[in-house]
Amino acid sequence: MDNPIIAALDVSRPEAALNLVEQLAPLVRAFKVGKELFVSAGPDLVRRIRASGASVFLDLKFHDIPNTVARAVQAATQLDVRMLTIHTSGGSEMMRAAEQAAQEMAHKLGRTPPLVLGVTVLTSLNSNQLAEIGVNANVGHQVERLASLAVTAGLRGLVCSPLEIAGLRHIIPAEMQLVTPGIRPPDAKQDDHKRTLSPSEALAAGANWLVIGRPIYAAENPRAAAENILASLQQP
Repeated sequence: MDNPIIAALDVSRPEAALNLVEQLAPLVRAFKVGKELFVSAGPDLVRRIRASGASVFLDLKFHDIPNTVARAVQAATQLDVRMLTIHTSGGSEMMRAAEQAAQEMAHKLGRTPPLVLGVTVLTSLNSNQLAEIGVNANVGHQVERLASLAVTAGLRGLVCSPLEIAGLRHIIPAEMQLVTPGIRPPDAKQDDHKRTLSPSEALAAGANWLVIGRPIYAAENPRAAAENILASLQQP
């Protein structure tokens, strides 16, 4: 089986992140670097992870005017990240600019372009919370609306809740990659994610990648936790 696990390095200290990379690199496909770690450790931490041979998912969720996002994507591409995120709510022009920037910079560098992933609706949000910010559609409809916009804009991947995967697979191209946070083994706490599935359930629904954070990095033995999750995915 092609390993779908992305381990989230949701820690603040670069030493802690690099220790996790050393422990987990044989067991996962990539490491997610999010806002807390990036603000604390900066691009150098990404370079150090890449120097170890591990892939990086840079999860900074760019959302700004198209030119600013394009320049941020160019900078991320120069860091040789495998994936990065933008907010689909930034609109089609912003999404097109991001994808074009990734393609052009990667071509210039002679690399494979990073997968620019559109974030639809954060997994911490439900329909009531969407209504608070003026979005009257329920979560499922809003996810589908933004996903369709991302397809039209030329994105090659999306970030979505595992509970939206099956519905999205009916409206997006088969080759589009789906990356799912909110993954929780059956015995794990749900934390602040409101829309979750187990790793095996998410893959069965059609996910390509599973972002797993606290069940791994906050475990007493992160390596053993990753081994157990990977073993559960390999069971017939």
